Amino acid sequence: MQGSETLFNVVRGLHILAVIAWMAGMLYLPRLFAYHTRATPGSEMDETFKIMEVKLLRFIINPSMIMVFVFGGTLVWFDLHRMGPHFWLQPWALTKIGGILFLSGWHGFLAGARRAFAENRNTRSERFWRATNELPFLAAIVIVLSVTTKFGQ
Repeated sequence: MQGSETLFNVVRGLHILAVIAWMAGMLYLPRLFAYHTRATPGSEMDETFKIMEVKLLRFIINPSMIMVFVFGGTLVWFDLHRMGPHFWLQPWALTKIGGILFLSGWHGFLAGARRAFAENRNTRSERFWRATNELPFLAAIVIVLSVTTKFGQ
C-alpha cells in the first residue's frame, strides 16, 4: 500500500505543477492581448506580440493542459479504485468537473482569439481583455476549494 500511496502523491504533485503552468499561461495571454490591442497592425510591436502569443500558447499553455489531463486522469483512476465510481456524483466532484469544462472552453476561446490577432482581425477591446483576465483564477478558486473541502460528502 505504501508504494501506491507514494505514486499517488507524486502524480498529485505533478498534476498541481501542471495546473500552475496552465493557469499562469491563461492568466498571461489575455494580458498580452490587452497590450496587443494598442499595436498598429503590421508594426514591429504587432509582430512581436504575435510571436509572444503563439509561443506562450504552443510551448506553455497547450502542453500544460495536456499534462493536467494526463495526471488528472491518473488521479481519477486512483480515486475510482479507492472510493468507487460514486465519487463522480458528489457535489464537490461535479463542481470540479464544471470548472474543468469552463477552463477547457476558455483555453479554446483564447486559442481562437490568438488566431484572430495573428490574422489582424481581433474585434475585442483592451477593456474586454482586462475584464476577463482573471476568469481562470476565479475558476481555480472554485475548483481548489471544492477539492480541498470535498463539500457535500
